[in-house]
Amino acid sequence: MRLPPALARLAAKPPVPAPPLTAWGRTWRFVIVVSGAFLTFGFSLPESAGTAVEYTTTPRESLDLALGVLSWVLIWFRRRWPLTIAVVLLLVSAFSMTAAVAATLAVVSVCARRRAIEVVPVTVLYFLTSVTSFYAVEGLVELRWWVVLLSQIVSTVLAVGIGLYIGARRELVWTLQSRAEAAEQARATDAERARAQERAAIAHEMHDVLAHRVSLVAMHAGALAYRTDLSPEEVRESAGIVRDNAHRALEELREVLGVLRVGTEASATDAPQPTIERIDDLVADARALGSHVDFGMTPSVTDEAATLAGSTARTAYRVVQEGLTNARKHAPASPVVVRVVGSPDDGLTVMVRTPGTQRAFGRPARADATSVLASSLDSRLPSSGHGLRGLHERVTLLGGTLDAGDDATGGFVVQAWLPWSR
Repeated sequence: MRLPPALARLAAKPPVPAPPLTAWGRTWRFVIVVSGAFLTFGFSLPESAGTAVEYTTTPRESLDLALGVLSWVLIWFRRRWPLTIAVVLLLVSAFSMTAAVAATLAVVSVCARRRAIEVVPVTVLYFLTSVTSFYAVEGLVELRWWVVLLSQIVSTVLAVGIGLYIGARRELVWTLQSRAEAAEQARATDAERARAQERAAIAHEMHDVLAHRVSLVAMHAGALAYRTDLSPEEVRESAGIVRDNAHRALEELREVLGVLRVGTEASATDAPQPTIERIDDLVADARALGSHVDFGMTPSVTDEAATLAGSTARTAYRVVQEGLTNARKHAPASPVVVRVVGSPDDGLTVMVRTPGTQRAFGRPARADATSVLASSLDSRLPSSGHGLRGLHERVTLLGGTLDAGDDATGGFVVQAWLPWSR
């Protein structure tokens, strides 16, 4: 049978979580139940029981005690089956004064759950069984009906009110604990996210710093092993390039690692980084390797470089660096075109293009000793696969765009547009 919507919502409300009881908590509650049971049983005895030398309990009083002992056992299970135990104890308390205190404790436990679908029927049943118990016990029937009614209204309000108050306190504590745990988890998540972002930033910076220099070192070191016909002067020249680039790679790596030793407040991006003014150095390094690099930067960029945002200038340098590194790895025999154009109004466009290896810019690709060596080493130079991905993240964070892919001539183009200022 389906419940009406209003009752269905009440039934769906979860109970307020109750904290686990300690041994002491169970003990003092049981002591109160037993003490209260003997006290109420004493009030239910006739006056002659206090003056008689020998008093024999009546069958009703024996039944009252027996039901009271049963209630002492059932009260231990009120948290496992709160509603069932409360209903059973209330029915028992209608005929047993010794079970009244246990029934009251069960009612308080149900009300502490703060579920209206349980509290309302238990409250009504508690009031009815309390009134019934007055007329089921000898010696109390002479009380006026309004006294009985008023006293039971007061006792019902007290029992239900105490239970609701305890439930409200538990709900407040549980809410505060849940919020504290959620806040702690959020802080841990934020800290982990920050660490992941910092690790990613360090990884990108390490890639940018090392990939370019190490590819130069690998190229010339390979030349020394591959070419057996080099003159002593050419050997010294290649060894000098290996030494210089290895030294510069160590210096740049030291700058990045130095940031990690400063402390948690420093970032990998805090280290001094090259900007657009040092693109000439990248081109000079590539040309020193024997690559043909057609580099051009418009006067509008050169004249307004001082107004360029620092993050844009650094990213433009990284775009050229990544493009030249990839060209040296994957198309070493091809010339490379580097263009840096733009203005404060139009933004900055950086393009690195490697044409197809058959013909480029109206002339054949170079086939000197260095390019032949580079071709033979092409398959030996590893690719991390993270350079363009990290570059895309850099450009996107600045609000720019990055396109990388093959063009119609079979070459490869890396082109980025960056805002002039942020």
